[in-house]
Amino acid sequence: MSEENQAAENQPVFAIQKIYVKDVSVESPNAPQAFLEQLQPEFNIQFRNEARGFDNGFYEVSLTVTAQAQVEDRTVFLIEATQAGLFQIEHVPAEEMDPLLGIGAPSILFPYLRETVSDLTTRAGFPPLLLQPINFEAIYLQQRAQQAAQQQAGTEETTH
Repeated sequence: MSEENQAAENQPVFAIQKIYVKDVSVESPNAPQAFLEQLQPEFNIQFRNEARGFDNGFYEVSLTVTAQAQVEDRTVFLIEATQAGLFQIEHVPAEEMDPLLGIGAPSILFPYLRETVSDLTTRAGFPPLLLQPINFEAIYLQQRAQQAAQQQAGTEETTH
């Protein structure tokens, strides 16, 4: 019986402990003039994902979006929002940790971030900004390929 208990204790754990808004900033520097004009802004949207671990098997993963709407050289609005989650991760093989933190957790956080941004744009007096789905796996694999290419280039430079 103790072998079964020990086996159960060593099972991989990936559990959401908390999802929360960590930081929010909304600027509409040209309000109320922006509301009086028929604007067709261009959007610049950038994402950033960060993860940090704690000693007790908990990890905070945060997904940040910076969304700027501009017409010519005028900023219509600028929103920066960080959605974060506290995840318990235990007994997971080392080679699976990066994908969990770079793909799994951000995929869980993204719908919450999308809702936050949509709500913020509406509360700022603008039509909702709906963030399009993101393929976190493709981004993760692309970043790994770039890192491998950079390491390969660095190795070639030092061996010649």
